[in-house]
Amino acid sequence: MKAMAYLGLGSSLGDRRKNLETALDRIVASGNEIALLRTSSFYESPHMGLAPGDDTRFPAHLNCVAEIATSLTPEKLLDRVHHVEQAGGRRRDVRWGPRTIDIDILLFADRTIELPSLIVPHPGIAGRAFVLLPLFELSPKLCLPDGQAIADLMLVEKVRSQQIHIAQ
Repeated sequence: MKAMAYLGLGSSLGDRRKNLETALDRIVASGNEIALLRTSSFYESPHMGLAPGDDTRFPAHLNCVAEIATSLTPEKLLDRVHHVEQAGGRRRDVRWGPRTIDIDILLFADRTIELPSLIVPHPGIAGRAFVLLPLFELSPKLCLPDGQAIADLMLVEKVRSQQIHIAQ
């Protein structure tokens, strides 16, 4: 039986659009355990880093969300996503630094998962417009496992004030 999951993809180095498109192709080509159902538009937003000024010091990100159906366990899906990132030239030199490709498991069915290597829903989901807006585009009535509606989270001032726009 396949579970519904949402992946967040981002890129800030090189040909960002091509990096996202190639990662999506690699996810689909990685095996019949994953079916790509839909993807959101591409959204551009400033870099979200750890230090003040990272948003202007580092290049902007292009982001999207992919809705998938998978027969993989969350842990196996994470392994698959890491392989796709490696194939896309992902390097983990600087925590929250620029990257060719970044893929996060945002939601996995209606499950809450807390493992050393994986937390679902993704811990930053509620405060990131570049995740919430594409999720809302794909599924306007979507709720987190704790019942919080994505639509309600988008109304929070911290989220509404973030600079984000659909990439042309």
